[in-house]
Amino acid sequence: MIKEFRLPDLGEGLTESEILSWKVAVGDTVTLNQVIAEVETAKAVVELPSPFAGTVAALHEQPGTVVEVGKPIVSFEVDDAGSSNGGAVTGGSGAAAVGRGETAGRGEAAGSGGPTETTGTEASPAKREPNLVGYGALVEHTGRPTRRARGVIREAESKPAVPQQPRAVPVAAPEAGAAIAERPRSTPPVRKLARDLGVDLESVPGTGPGGLITREDVQNFLGAPEPTTSAPAAQRERETRAPIKGVRKFTAAAMVQSAFTAPHVTEFLTVDVTATMDLLARLKGNKAFEGYKLTPLTIASKAVLVALRNNPTLNSRWDEASQEIVQFNYVNLGIAAATPRGLTVPNIKDADRLTLRELSTALTELTDTARAGKTSPSDLSGGTISITNIGVFGIDAGTPILNPGEAAIVALGAVRKAPWVVNDELAIRQVMSLSLSFDHRLVDGEQGSRFLADLGAILSDPAMVMTMI
Repeated sequence: MIKEFRLPDLGEGLTESEILSWKVAVGDTVTLNQVIAEVETAKAVVELPSPFAGTVAALHEQPGTVVEVGKPIVSFEVDDAGSSNGGAVTGGSGAAAVGRGETAGRGEAAGSGGPTETTGTEASPAKREPNLVGYGALVEHTGRPTRRARGVIREAESKPAVPQQPRAVPVAAPEAGAAIAERPRSTPPVRKLARDLGVDLESVPGTGPGGLITREDVQNFLGAPEPTTSAPAAQRERETRAPIKGVRKFTAAAMVQSAFTAPHVTEFLTVDVTATMDLLARLKGNKAFEGYKLTPLTIASKAVLVALRNNPTLNSRWDEASQEIVQFNYVNLGIAAATPRGLTVPNIKDADRLTLRELSTALTELTDTARAGKTSPSDLSGGTISITNIGVFGIDAGTPILNPGEAAIVALGAVRKAPWVVNDELAIRQVMSLSLSFDHRLVDGEQGSRFLADLGAILSDPAMVMTMI
């Protein structure tokens, strides 16, 4: 029996994803939840697990192809016994989820995403399909598919599946004993050579073992000699072009929408953070914090969470559709992270309920995951207020753009030694500039100023926390 797997919605209503690489080839035997592909949504890179145990019958799309949600991407040959039980995962089992985070309720109804059953040239939804946790629909005998989202089942209108003939794309199987790797496969020196020559490796056929792209492949493709450090500038490409896609495309659209929808106001405050830096040094030497990564961002994040208690307006959202102001009674703290694929703002769920040690652990995991490009779509959605740490780049202040759907964002500047007046005398102190951008529809100037003043007071004298909690 042939089972067809359609590309599911891996994020918050995303309409397409790019297939970065296949981890399997036609003829391979796969197990349930085995990673079969790596795809890039507009928000993150996600590992796609198999919804079936069986044999790969066809791969319908090549690496580098942008595929719409609901389109078939792979077909499996499974036996009848395996299709009925086969260890299939259903929506409430708590087994493997897509990528490294939960994406519950992101799926499409039957016929638009997830696995479907085909017999010959006909395609129809199975009565109860194997279902990956986090997306996909379970089709009940009533003919009405249901969705599972954060423990709530929502009924969706049933739509008949559109019969489609699988479009098999021949993909060469790897040589015996060879590991399946991302395409295009190349070594770091070859990738550097390609960048120097302005060559897109996606277009270069590899002649090395297992399709490896070699230096000769790049040079032959371009028809030009390898550049040297002494090569005149006239022999080099004057410009290169790269497609706008994936995370960068999503970020650009979100920033434009935010900048031209929410009226931004930015305020600045420079504070003496010597006491905070002294506290940080003491905590690093405290056995209770042994093994924890503590940085100025850790303390500043905690200070933001405390300051929000007296200034909750900055933790809200303007709902244009319903013409309502949504006040959040929890804080999902977003941290802007620069990654090789572009800017992302993953958030720490319920950060206001974490101790300083728990917050330190959460920040470390968040940044490590973001830099590895493994942030899950669920961690990129639902933020309520954000921090961008521009100080790590040696920048003092800026005018950050709001993360869409949030009322405020704080920019932390670099900590620098500077002359400062203390008790009417000049002294060398450690100072930091704080920048606060807020949505003036939600936050008045007084409210924004009070929040920024409270934040500055905490960082100037951490003991001030005792007056705010």
